[in-house]
Amino acid sequence: MIPVPVVVTVLGGWCAVYLADTLLKSSNSLKASYEDWLLTYGLSVSPFHLRWQTALFNRQFYSWGRWKPRFLYLWFSVGMAFGILAMFGSVILLGKTLLQTLTQMLTEAPKAQNDRMLQVVVSVPSSGLCLRAVCKLIVLHENSPCSAVPGVNLPVSQLTYFFSAILISGVIHEVGHGVAAIREQVRFNGFGVFIFIVYPGAFVDLFTTHLQLISPVQQLRIFCAGVWHNFVLGVASFMVLFLLPAILFPFYYTGVGALVTEVAEDSPANGPRGLFVGDLVTNLQDCPVYNVEDWNSCLGDISEKSQVGYCVSAATLQQLSFPARVYRRLDGTVECCSNNSLTDICFSYSNKLDSHLYACLPARKVIEASKVCRTNMDCHKDFVPSFCVTPSLENQTRLIRVKHPPHIDMLYVGHPMHLQYTVSLSSFVPRQNFLSIDLPVMIETFCKYLISLSGALAVINAVPCFALDGQWILNSFLEATLSSLIVEKQSRELVGFLILLAGSALLAANVALGLWMVTAR
Repeated sequence: MIPVPVVVTVLGGWCAVYLADTLLKSSNSLKASYEDWLLTYGLSVSPFHLRWQTALFNRQFYSWGRWKPRFLYLWFSVGMAFGILAMFGSVILLGKTLLQTLTQMLTEAPKAQNDRMLQVVVSVPSSGLCLRAVCKLIVLHENSPCSAVPGVNLPVSQLTYFFSAILISGVIHEVGHGVAAIREQVRFNGFGVFIFIVYPGAFVDLFTTHLQLISPVQQLRIFCAGVWHNFVLGVASFMVLFLLPAILFPFYYTGVGALVTEVAEDSPANGPRGLFVGDLVTNLQDCPVYNVEDWNSCLGDISEKSQVGYCVSAATLQQLSFPARVYRRLDGTVECCSNNSLTDICFSYSNKLDSHLYACLPARKVIEASKVCRTNMDCHKDFVPSFCVTPSLENQTRLIRVKHPPHIDMLYVGHPMHLQYTVSLSSFVPRQNFLSIDLPVMIETFCKYLISLSGALAVINAVPCFALDGQWILNSFLEATLSSLIVEKQSRELVGFLILLAGSALLAANVALGLWMVTAR
């Protein structure tokens, strides 16, 4: 749940702002000057909503809207086609997501959550366009870095990326509407930004009468421009992310390992023989690590597969082992080390006479310079009698050898995912010591947030739902396509209303179930 101090701070801050606004407006001596000040600077205050509008950027918007008219016509025509396709695609996508969520709820299958394409998790205000729509909703990719609710499962360290990406996505969205409107000869009144509770957003103010007088196709170019620009921003961010190794090649090299950038204080990898910032991880067990993707993939494979063993000669096994009492843990696994040592681990092995033998051995001496194996057959070499000894650990627990030369190998015992969650890495290794190891990670993270949030705005704003861009896209689309089939305007409006009602219900159901999936589980 959201931490109480965060709730108190947000509510207290807004109460102070609203109280100050109310007192100033009710003061006989200050009311006139205060309202003049608000009007002069384009400010408005309402409960949980602070808004600023200005005409300072009008000249720039008009410059953009009149730049290369032919190119802009083609640009926004492509955007119109994309917006119409996105409107139908978003309905299909939300419908599929809703069915997947309901199926998971009925079957209680946890793996289904990873297969969902989208999940609505947070209500984010966005643009207003000319009709001042206040609330727009974000759909987040399930596996994206921002499939999270601030204060619930979004780390504090990620808040800057999260809110910056929301603001930039909203501004680019509104720039699309504004430039397209000027291109279609609709008067542009101003641009503004706002904060709703804690979420930033942007809007443009267009002259409604002009907007209603132009043709439905012209309206479509304006209404679709927002989702089109969000889509382009997402694609541009993806290209930057994809080309980042080439862009940073003069300063960073890749493909040599995963560079440790942070180790959490409570991480099992934190310690004298653990990992440190600046270490370069090259192997997990016998799995080579060339970048962060390999690190995650190797940990996933280690988690899914059974524990690997290590080849130990019969002579070494006899020399290192010592008598110990064998007993079973509550989960059915076997423990044979009862000396409370942090360096000894119970190993299981088999020979021709007995398939269930156990020995308490010093882990590092067994593992160092040993070959990884699955059976005794993997250890037959130079006719030296050898056994494949496997750590006898609790279920889901693994013994992992982490190579980070030139340091001694780290031996990790625990769940592989704990290692993944508490160690941050980068695929980029600085060529010079003065270069920051965090810069590539910051660029990567910000690009991922832009891809997810800008793409989410493109998808969700295209949904035919009341108060979203999809409402106006649908109305203009029906006017452009059904005017010859359904002559009466009231009948066309009724068709549009029914579609909007269904789209709103579909979105509301996704929002409710998405919030429940994130917060209730």
